[in-house]
Amino acid sequence: MKLLTTGLALAATMTATAALAGGGVIKFGHDNKTDPFENPAHACTAVFSNLVESGTNGAVKVEVFGSNQLGSAAEHVQQVKDGVIQATLTSTGALASYYPRIDVLNLPFAFAGNEATYKVFDGPFGEALKADIEATLGDVVVLGFPDTGGFFAVTNSKKPIANLEDFDGIRIRTMTLPSHQKIIQALGAEAYPLSWGEVYSGLQTGVIDGQMNPVPIISFANFAEVQGYLTLTNHLFSPYTFMINKPFYEGLDDAQRATLHAAAENCVAASRGLSRIIESSDRGLAGLMDAMEVTALTDEQRTAMANATQPAFENHVNENLDAKAVELLTMFKKEVAAANADTYLD
Repeated sequence: MKLLTTGLALAATMTATAALAGGGVIKFGHDNKTDPFENPAHACTAVFSNLVESGTNGAVKVEVFGSNQLGSAAEHVQQVKDGVIQATLTSTGALASYYPRIDVLNLPFAFAGNEATYKVFDGPFGEALKADIEATLGDVVVLGFPDTGGFFAVTNSKKPIANLEDFDGIRIRTMTLPSHQKIIQALGAEAYPLSWGEVYSGLQTGVIDGQMNPVPIISFANFAEVQGYLTLTNHLFSPYTFMINKPFYEGLDDAQRATLHAAAENCVAASRGLSRIIESSDRGLAGLMDAMEVTALTDEQRTAMANATQPAFENHVNENLDAKAVELLTMFKKEVAAANADTYLD
């Protein structure tokens, strides 16, 4: 009887071990604040964590490390590749040093509205971009393109900006992306690359006059404390890339991988939903309007800015990136045009 009991216990242990063999812990690093109600990135990770853990009955656990606890955004990419951490959300700026073709997403003044961005990144172009990132980086799987907060707006401390000539004499912070610098220069301003951690102090001390980011980021970074003017240019849409370590992913069973993909889709939806809520609430544009002078562009003003910047951007891609990047840009433009047309019809 004792041998039978021992054998049953051993069998139960082996069964439990086998059930967990395809599981593990996903260490998930990102560079944003750890409040799921204030930040689209952390909202995304919170939803992903809960759905993965519940959907796998705890076999796969998710530990989220925000606010650069595990390093910078660029370091997170390398850590995922190396398997030091298992997942990250990375900005286009941080990803560019590993995958320069991500720059094609910076076609300025491309989208007609948020709905068009969803159609492009959830459609054939998004799938082509995923495949190319995976092929280039190697040990990663791309699970989606969450929202960073919506379209970019421009803030500054000098004057309202409504026309091209208003950019003259304004020093605007950009990411360390040559395409961003080309766009700002084509608008007539001075581009000043600066790391994210230095932006607030740079604005406060006058090292830079302005910056560009989505409205939710402008809000939670408290830029209204050091900026008087905001222009709703909507000139860029720059999603996160959600990636996971490929060996870890392949170590999961089919059901667990399916759970990860479903959770990632909900993560993307959460980032988009929170971004739209923040934009329209007192924590977003409504709140900023009480603290800053806000300018919305007319169609004519926006078209003039598009005409000034798009040729400069396309020249940059043709001169500095490879043939595959040009191919991706061509596909991107085609998919954007179709999505914009559908958006207008909607």
